[in-house]
Amino acid sequence: MSGYWPGPWPGEDGGPERGQALPPDSRFVIREGGDLDVVSRSAVAATMVVTRDPGELFLLRHTAGDDAIAFVERIDPLTLDPVIRSPDLTGGPAWPGSIAVHANGSLYVVFGNHAHRLDPDLVPVASSALPRDLPYNGFVILPDGHLATKDFAGSRPGHPVPADRRRRCELVVLEPEGLQIVDRCQLSEPSIARLSAHGDHVYVVGDTSLLRIGWDGSRLRPDEGFHTAYRTLEGQTYGWDCVIALGAAWFLDDGEGSDRYDGSLHGHGVSSTPLHLVRIDLDSGALSRTEVCGRPGGLVANPPLIDPDRSIAVGYDSGNAVMTAFDIERDGSLSARWQRSQHHGGHLLLDPTAGRLVTGDFDAGRGMDQLVVLDIEGGGEVARVDTGSPVQSVLFPAAGFDGELYLCTFTTVSRIAARAG
Repeated sequence: MSGYWPGPWPGEDGGPERGQALPPDSRFVIREGGDLDVVSRSAVAATMVVTRDPGELFLLRHTAGDDAIAFVERIDPLTLDPVIRSPDLTGGPAWPGSIAVHANGSLYVVFGNHAHRLDPDLVPVASSALPRDLPYNGFVILPDGHLATKDFAGSRPGHPVPADRRRRCELVVLEPEGLQIVDRCQLSEPSIARLSAHGDHVYVVGDTSLLRIGWDGSRLRPDEGFHTAYRTLEGQTYGWDCVIALGAAWFLDDGEGSDRYDGSLHGHGVSSTPLHLVRIDLDSGALSRTEVCGRPGGLVANPPLIDPDRSIAVGYDSGNAVMTAFDIERDGSLSARWQRSQHHGGHLLLDPTAGRLVTGDFDAGRGMDQLVVLDIEGGGEVARVDTGSPVQSVLFPAAGFDGELYLCTFTTVSRIAARAG
């Protein structure tokens, strides 16, 4: 995290390894059966919230279309009302981008095919156009402060890209001062997933394989000896973002069909092979796959969660509305721990101190997305509350400053906190 600002949630998934875990001083305190208070606000095309100094909460939003723009709001941590707004930021083809707070104190946004640097008052400092006329879906900050990003090779709503016409992606590194390109590296295959990083290594879940690219401070160097194919089964489709934990990269496959999202991912999977939680060892490249529920039509658009302290992995199948937790054995193999029916679609969040797992559950009958807190060891429900969103979240939660959480959907931003008393 040396490239990030030392706040509770300076970037998506809490950092480049996508641990999705609350820091120790941001515990989401809730007793069994305790009530949750919710404040929600309409915020069309909200993507994610990040934190800087106490009280400084920033929300990334965007418009639609092939010439979409992004903008950032600093919002009140209690009411969620905008305090200040950035100017419109040049974007490009719309796909959820990313925002992070750099160790230098600046905010960085990648959206469409542009990158922007803003000061804490949301005044633009620098901007640059990225090489391809495609959306760039997020970025990671490397330990020396450089930014790594890549283009998105998948289908978007209204813009299908057949699998045999997907273009090989390109990894790009930007220097943080003026956002000039330092190096570019064409990857060996397309990629739909967002980047992850561990130290000076960037990990890319490609269309068929996991790729690793090293960064030496000036050059990108593909690791030609590390290239593990995970997509080898008939009817299996591509994987999404990977979590780096316990010496392995972990991700979920069967991502084809996520562009069919219509307020929910349920029932939109097209893969005939059941969805898997995939593990690839970072030393040996050894591959293992474990079915999440064993049904065809699986679908995800986001990563699993790994609790390294308890050696528990959590996967889910949004297409079939199933969530499964596994015990991680010493050899990396998995055995089922618990399973439940749940309409979860977004990124997960872990309170590692209390062993609480923050999840979603979309109630299609009422048109209401709910936040559900589970006991990660047993899968039991600890608390449940309506978020105020009429669509399922497939986006990012975040930790706040005083134990509260923030959740984005494509219509709504919400603040969730344990009720006092």
